[in-house]
Amino acid sequence: MIKLYLKQKVFSWRDRFYVKDENGSDRFAVEGEIFTWGKKLHVYNPNGEEAAFIRQKVWSWLPRYYIEIGGRVVCEIVKEVTFFKPSYRLEGLSWRLEGDFWAHEYSLTDGGRQIMRLSKKWFTLGDSYELYITNPCDELLCLCVALAVDCALATQTNTNSNYYHHH
Repeated sequence: MIKLYLKQKVFSWRDRFYVKDENGSDRFAVEGEIFTWGKKLHVYNPNGEEAAFIRQKVWSWLPRYYIEIGGRVVCEIVKEVTFFKPSYRLEGLSWRLEGDFWAHEYSLTDGGRQIMRLSKKWFTLGDSYELYITNPCDELLCLCVALAVDCALATQTNTNSNYYHHH
C-alpha cells in the first residue's frame, strides 16, 4: 500500500511540481509543456529519468489522454458524454474509473477490487489530493491516471484561465 500526495491547483503548466509520499519526500516530479498542441506532462522518477509521459490527443471531439510508460501507450483516458457530471473511461486496461470527479473523490477498480482511491485532503499546506494505492506495482500508472483526469477536468472548467495563457 502506498499513499501519494498532490497539491491541489498544481497545473500552472510552467513549472515543475512534486508528488510527495506520506513522509513528505519527493516521489515524482511532474513538468508540463506549455507551447504545444494539446497538453503534455512528463513524469520523472527521483533519479531524474522520465518515468511516464501523458499527452492529450489533438483534434479529438472528446478529450482523450494517452499514458505512455517505457515508450509505449499503456492506456487511454477518454471523457464520456454525460449530461450531469464528468465521467471517464480507460481504454486498454480492465480498470474502471468511478466516483465524483468534480469533488475529487473517485476510485479505480478492477473486477470490483480497489486499485486506487483518490480523495481530497486538507493539510496545513492547503488542499491536496491523496492517492491511496493498494499495490505498489501500480503506483506510476495510478498517478498518471489521476494526472490525466485532472488535466481533463481543468480543460473543461478553465477554458480561459491560466491553463492557456502564459503570464
